[in-house]
Amino acid sequence: MKIASYNVENMFLRPLALYDPATKAANEPILQAFARLTTLLAKDSYAADKAEILSLLDTLELLPKYDDSKWAELKEIRDWLLTDPKKPPLDVQAKGRQDWVGWVELKKGEINQTATQNTARVMAEVDADVQVVVEVESRSALQRFNEYVLAQVLKEQGHGQPFAHAMLVDGNDPRGIDVGLLTKAGAPIVGMRSHVDDDRLKSEPRPGHAIFSRDCIEFEVAIGSGGPPLLMLVNHLKSKRDGGDEVRKRQAKRVKEIYRDRRDEGWERIVVAGDLNDTPDSAPLHPLIAETDLKDVSDHSGFDSDGVPGTYGSRGEKIDYLLLSPALFASIRGGGVNRKGVWRDPRSEYDWPRLQTLTDPDEAGSDHAAIWVDLDL
Repeated sequence: MKIASYNVENMFLRPLALYDPATKAANEPILQAFARLTTLLAKDSYAADKAEILSLLDTLELLPKYDDSKWAELKEIRDWLLTDPKKPPLDVQAKGRQDWVGWVELKKGEINQTATQNTARVMAEVDADVQVVVEVESRSALQRFNEYVLAQVLKEQGHGQPFAHAMLVDGNDPRGIDVGLLTKAGAPIVGMRSHVDDDRLKSEPRPGHAIFSRDCIEFEVAIGSGGPPLLMLVNHLKSKRDGGDEVRKRQAKRVKEIYRDRRDEGWERIVVAGDLNDTPDSAPLHPLIAETDLKDVSDHSGFDSDGVPGTYGSRGEKIDYLLLSPALFASIRGGGVNRKGVWRDPRSEYDWPRLQTLTDPDEAGSDHAAIWVDLDL
């Protein structure tokens, strides 16, 4: 059985701030302003934050009109956040979260069609039985990608079938980048458990904010050969943006707790997979990698890294993982990465073969390589 993880960076639509066509990079000021504004607008009282709210709306280019810009849109369902822009000076009139119904959304744009097809071409080459997907905008997008784009690529190549099962549950990220799972007919998804509402660690005295930026969703996958089921813990931990180290460390601790709980319940076949947004030797990932018996597939003698240390970008940074319980690690037959959909910066010290259809950075299937492992189950 082959298991893979791939950060696909959305299938069809992506927030424009995550990829600014003008700079071919994320617009960090817009993303930071959006994240901060979302936090402030959730407060019970805006009394101490009115000036900052106005400043953040201005950064998002929502002022003076304040309802629409290139990057974002202010949705007001009941009552108003601000005073009438036609009657200056403009101010925050809502007293707090309970005083109005609304939110700010990042605008989305269509992804380059060739890029979406290249994402499918990488998946087709990997040909996993169980495929973790990271940064997918919705289950319907995942289904459409599988049924139309991936199916067409497989037809062109003359081999293989699309996945039989596609599952995704919306997580906590307001940008709509979630984690999901695709499986072949011989590996049906027979159970799920979400941790989207987890708000405390066992060591914490009382609940706090939601732990996971997206989710740590558990998928129970039946094995066609009739053996014990597989438990997939699918993750996308907090990025390093906005001082995310402490958040990511708390998330890693919670994943460790979930993993240990399942092991105590008798589960032997467990995979912790996805984009953990940090390197193996980092302090935030220490609880998960150094304080459990999970083993990284890239440490196996049969793993082919193709000479690049990791999975992300031109520098090959290691942030995408398949961490296996001891029983699964012992069954490894081989593993590797497929980075043919990643655009290589000419200044990179590394090189790798690219898809023939990848001729421009906008056509990259992802900034991430797909990582995979073949197990004897």
